Amino acid sequence: MSNKLALSFFTIIFLLIGFETFGQVTVSDKYLKINAKVDDPLFTTYAASMERSRFFADKAYFMDYFTPDKPICYNSQFAGEFAVIWKVNNIIVSKTRDFIKKPKVIVSFPDMAILEYEPFEGLQVQEIFMVYSSGAAIIDMAIENTGKVEYDFNLYPLVYKSGQGALQISKFDKENNWYFFTHYEPTVRLHSNLYTSRGYPTDFNNILACNQTPDSYGGYEANSIQDFYFAAKRLSKVHEFVTKQNELETGNVEIVALQKRIRLKPGEKTSVRFVRGIQDIRKPESEMRDDVQAALNADLQKYVDENVALFKSVPRIKFKTNKEKMVYIGALNLVRQCMMPARGETQYNYYNFSRNPIWGWGHGHQVMHESLSMLSYVYLDAKSAQASQRIYIEQQYADGLIGYRHGPRGPQVYPHKGKATTSAPFFSWTNWEVYQVSKDRQFLKDSYKAGVKFVHYLERERDVDRDGLYEWGPYGIIENVRDGWNAVFQLFSEGDDEGRDISDELDALDLSCQVANEMYYLKLMAKELGDKKGVEEWTKKFDKLATLINKYMWDEQDKFYYHVAMSDNSFEFEGKSLKRKEIIGFLPMWAHVASKEQAKELVKHLKNPDSFWRKYGVPTLAADDPNYTAFVDGCCRWNGPIWLLWDYMVFDGLKNYGYNKLAKQLADKMMLAVITQLEKNHHFWESYSPDYPMQECPSNYIWDSIMAKVLIDVYSK
Repeated sequence: MSNKLALSFFTIIFLLIGFETFGQVTVSDKYLKINAKVDDPLFTTYAASMERSRFFADKAYFMDYFTPDKPICYNSQFAGEFAVIWKVNNIIVSKTRDFIKKPKVIVSFPDMAILEYEPFEGLQVQEIFMVYSSGAAIIDMAIENTGKVEYDFNLYPLVYKSGQGALQISKFDKENNWYFFTHYEPTVRLHSNLYTSRGYPTDFNNILACNQTPDSYGGYEANSIQDFYFAAKRLSKVHEFVTKQNELETGNVEIVALQKRIRLKPGEKTSVRFVRGIQDIRKPESEMRDDVQAALNADLQKYVDENVALFKSVPRIKFKTNKEKMVYIGALNLVRQCMMPARGETQYNYYNFSRNPIWGWGHGHQVMHESLSMLSYVYLDAKSAQASQRIYIEQQYADGLIGYRHGPRGPQVYPHKGKATTSAPFFSWTNWEVYQVSKDRQFLKDSYKAGVKFVHYLERERDVDRDGLYEWGPYGIIENVRDGWNAVFQLFSEGDDEGRDISDELDALDLSCQVANEMYYLKLMAKELGDKKGVEEWTKKFDKLATLINKYMWDEQDKFYYHVAMSDNSFEFEGKSLKRKEIIGFLPMWAHVASKEQAKELVKHLKNPDSFWRKYGVPTLAADDPNYTAFVDGCCRWNGPIWLLWDYMVFDGLKNYGYNKLAKQLADKMMLAVITQLEKNHHFWESYSPDYPMQECPSNYIWDSIMAKVLIDVYSK
């Protein structure tokens, strides 16, 4: 990797040199052109922009342009697949493997993708997929006959949803030529169910529409999307040219479709647009009609230009490979598409952990460790990143508490044993990093004031024995970010997620380092603001805490950091050793706590391939620990799986102590983990296996956007 940013943040020379595609839109920024083939590491989930997004019945889509035995499909969780089937001179072209030129993604934005392909020799297509709103998705096709013969072909936009009678046809509106149908979605989710008492819909109205008069329409029973072949190809004779569909206006089916016939002579061009609308069945039908009509009339060039403008402030890195650029753009797309407009009890935009898929605990509220995504997002939209952080300031309690979750339903503190639960303290670090890009002094002043109050709260409430070190609260299993079984905090649980959690009975290394890090950045904030008393206070407090961490939590024998028992500051708790090598043992480098000599010893541990230096990054637990597992078979695994944000803290710590070459090597491992998955399945993931390419956990997790920050740091001076 190079060591330079190609252009400053505000250089827009690339905006002055557009690139043309043969279709209807122009992208004015060459830098954003990626030309992703089917096996490239492209993130292919798309969600509506903030101003056209809603909380309930919000539909984002996953684009599958790479599966050879399917058409290009756009899949929304539990809502089925939206696709277009071709019939060219009575030849069905429904599999991308049969395309003369395979789909290539020219540009990918948070809410849209522009593809080019040839389904049949001489038919050149520019396809724009756009999630126009939470309820309307667009497939826009510009088609040119570049061949020497006339083509007579039919396009079949369709929705397929598996399960007997999954779609219920309501009517065909002959005035607008819109197909109406309904479908059902469960609130049960793989990782966390939606909250049925909070208004999540289960029954949905749908519209399938075309901006031109379709020639026919139909509904069909099917076991797969490929079963539509028979509907388009024949009625009673195998080779009969089907001019009409069955035109069902009621019934339970798996496929609903329109039919649009087009004739193109050599050199002729045309365009056609299809829209799928979805809405909570309890809402007025008129709202869905308006949404669909707006999507049918939308000026796509306007939205392309808005996306180009959105990206104008990001560092223009000269990547060594196009794969790096795809990860960079994909990471920024991921965080942007998780952003939602202000609603409920907040006046600021906030984020969901994911827009597709949606699961309960990832929907509707922010958590401070997920907000580390703002370290990347600020380069894309500084005002929006600041707004997200302001939610914590807006909803902070008078005593300084920042709760575990904040957002449109207000602060969520999950009281346990009479104490409120807070979030792991990454607040002032994040705000300082955001300020470094935004240079908004009012934001710095406001966040400094809130950060001071928050640390004062932690001093009162998370140091029960008043020894200067910190322990997690009674509901430590969520407060400490683990959410699941951990080799130390659940020594006595025998792998049971709901067993005894001792994190509030230990002086916790991770929390002590996080508080020290907050103090370090409060000192920088105070200095920037000219607050001499603040500089003095936070310098003294940081130095005192750093001394205590190094005195009690550094094991001179192992040359590593561990938790200690509150009772006697030893490395033993109720006869069990606390000396388990976790990734948090490297946090003293991130928090500027370790001495140079201690950092040197930590680097030896880090570089050991038998413990931490694994193929895809630094695991949460050393590989030579008996509880280590490299298998990621669900959410919240902390005894081995890689969490990119925590690897970023190791990366950041290495840079703090001048180990820049090693930091780049770690970044390469993180990139390998991400690229491997994006090439395989085109998703980001909550966590990654340190050793294997196979894994199962929540997908499209917002904090993987940290990869954009990793790349910015690696390529910066």
